[in-house]
Amino acid sequence: MPIEESVGALADLQAEGKIRHVGVCNVDLDLLERARRVANVVSVQNRYNLIDRASDSLIDRCAEDGLAFIPWFPLATGELASPGGRVAEVAFRIGATSAQVALAWLLQRSPVVVPIPGTSKVAHVEENMAAAEVELSPEDFAALADLGS
Repeated sequence: MPIEESVGALADLQAEGKIRHVGVCNVDLDLLERARRVANVVSVQNRYNLIDRASDSLIDRCAEDGLAFIPWFPLATGELASPGGRVAEVAFRIGATSAQVALAWLLQRSPVVVPIPGTSKVAHVEENMAAAEVELSPEDFAALADLGS
């Protein structure tokens, strides 16, 4: 189904007052622009994390245009939170968990990024929320960014 049809249906629902906002997911720049021609899109939800960076240019566009970017799979099913590697090294040095470092990197990547890490435990929700307080140095941010190269 062309994106213009599905997003057009959402625009119709918005005009009828049945939904407040329109967001799109799993899009590239071209699909986003096509969707925006038929509706006022306010958010993009794509897979994105330290090692899956296919949406880098899309985040930049969202930042330019004031759209929220909601990365799903932000911890790569725990792969980024596992022991060993650059994420764990940074986490150890700054006194945070690997998951917090991976989420902090996303939060520092752009002010429009709002990660949605999945969890089934209250302790993990609390740990994830604490990532908002983690500040990465420019050197750590750049070193972690190299993981996606």
